Amino acid sequence: MTYRSLQACVRDLEATGQLFRIRFETDPDLEMAEIHRRVFEAGGPALLFERVKGSPFPALSNLYGTRERTRFLFRDTLRGLDQVIQLKADPSRLLRSPSRYWKTPFTALRGLPVKRSSAPVLHGTTTISQLPRIKSWPMDGGAFITLPQVISFPPGSHRVMQSNVGMYRIQLDGNDYAKEKEIGLHYQIHRGIGIHHTQYKTSNEPFRVTIAVGGPPANAFAAIMPLPEGLSELTFAGMLGGHRFPYHFRDGYFMANEADFCLTGTIRKEGLKPEGPFGDHLGYYSLTHDFPVMEVDRVWHRKDAIWHFTVVGRPPQEDTYFGQLIHDIVGDLLPSEFPGVREVNAVDAAGVHPLLLAIGSERYMPFREPVPEEILTQALHLLGKGQTSLAKFLIIADALDDPALSTHDIGRFLHHVLERIRWERDLHFHTCTTMDTLDYSGTGWNAGSKVVMACRGPVVRQLGNALPALDGIEGWSQARVAMPGVLCLSGPPFPGYKDLAAHLRPLLEALRRLDPARWPLVVLQDDAAFSAANLSNFLWTTFTRVNPSHDIHGVDAFTDHKHWGCRGALVLDARTKPHHAPPLETDPAVNRKVDTYFASGGPLHDLLAGPSR
Repeated sequence: MTYRSLQACVRDLEATGQLFRIRFETDPDLEMAEIHRRVFEAGGPALLFERVKGSPFPALSNLYGTRERTRFLFRDTLRGLDQVIQLKADPSRLLRSPSRYWKTPFTALRGLPVKRSSAPVLHGTTTISQLPRIKSWPMDGGAFITLPQVISFPPGSHRVMQSNVGMYRIQLDGNDYAKEKEIGLHYQIHRGIGIHHTQYKTSNEPFRVTIAVGGPPANAFAAIMPLPEGLSELTFAGMLGGHRFPYHFRDGYFMANEADFCLTGTIRKEGLKPEGPFGDHLGYYSLTHDFPVMEVDRVWHRKDAIWHFTVVGRPPQEDTYFGQLIHDIVGDLLPSEFPGVREVNAVDAAGVHPLLLAIGSERYMPFREPVPEEILTQALHLLGKGQTSLAKFLIIADALDDPALSTHDIGRFLHHVLERIRWERDLHFHTCTTMDTLDYSGTGWNAGSKVVMACRGPVVRQLGNALPALDGIEGWSQARVAMPGVLCLSGPPFPGYKDLAAHLRPLLEALRRLDPARWPLVVLQDDAAFSAANLSNFLWTTFTRVNPSHDIHGVDAFTDHKHWGCRGALVLDARTKPHHAPPLETDPAVNRKVDTYFASGGPLHDLLAGPSR
């Protein structure tokens, strides 16, 4: 089944027991987000909040809240889309298997956007203050749109194939925004809309932008999809949605005809305003920084409009299933986009961009000692293109060392690497470079470092499992084994970089007695017991809190012609630093109120008892 509206999707999910209507009034200030988080964590249904306090519009969340439901939404189009992607990766497949792919060109043609004057979204207009202004975390700077489709064009163009459709968070109120007139857009210069912004700064044209919310589920998904060169987001939305994306222009603005809402307006070419804080997908707040401002012209809506939103935070969250479906769809493109790379995994539990695992292939020099060679060039390619360029830790292994290895079996992958990696040779740093804007482990905003850990060759150590004797490590009272070969230690708080060398010297000296053939990695944590409790905790506390150039240390460390390595254990200092953003914590009063909804006799007591997919 394909959907021509969000309303049709809601009806389908309800008919199949995958949607729950919340009929009592709910508060968009923290309360709806708390309900959403609990239902998502339990693997529950999509949620339709019918009465949103302060707004005449209902709101929908958790639409993509399980892997099964996400695939269910696109069950009739995924196979045809997969074949389009396969032919994009290797056009010769059409010649080799014409009977399998003969329909594929028609699938692509049916995805082309189409200009139509009939537009349900033009039913009426409203104001910013009448929208469901959903605030997810206590320190958020205001209400945000969390599933927008931001559509922009280069100067002088209304050609839909030249459009950029991206998902950039939108702040609706708070800070210094003029009420009912201004909203904030959080986007980085390397994004498609950032390129358009740069072009408009040298143009006399106003920078007109449309922010669509809702519409068929394929539309929101297309806005986050990392598409190959030459494939438009609107075409992708049409192919995934099963029908051509209808649009038209009104007063110079692009109108997404089937959207539930279209906010039209002009982005100021100069003059930024503070945006944020915002509880983000790394599990911390992204703090207040200056970002572009949009002067809103109108807010259009459908007759039966539904406000579509999600809640982000420490993974896993609803956007986790975005990532899984993206991987399923674009997996066939990997060899053509990154020759020699067999598999990648931007690790969701680590906040996605802080940790990228990859499997490459050493195809040359089989007669030489097996050292990382070609996989290093593959790593550089990954760090130089698209979303993978945001990786902070890139750990890459050679497929020939274990043909069954997978980056998605994270524990086994790390075990494979730790058995083989040689810290004196296999660390490659990129210092004084850019970092994901949402990552505050660097000492400056959007500034930090990266490290490539390249692993190739035979097993060189047998990893320890039982906690070893740790004599002489004074002040480090807690030690835990996080996984084979990995020790977590917690002790004194981080002293600051000025005093760090003296602070760590006794610890590194004591760790010389630790057998590096059993314990190649030591991680300093605020709470070793919490970090070592499970793999998810370890990945989150470790990789979101380490800036490689500043926070990687080692036993018997050396520098040889600007190459840094160590002969003993590698030490990652993952303690919280004073410049780090605060972690996300819920509001106790809101928690207690929501507890009553789920308690016996409460209106949501039976919510998670029914079937869901």
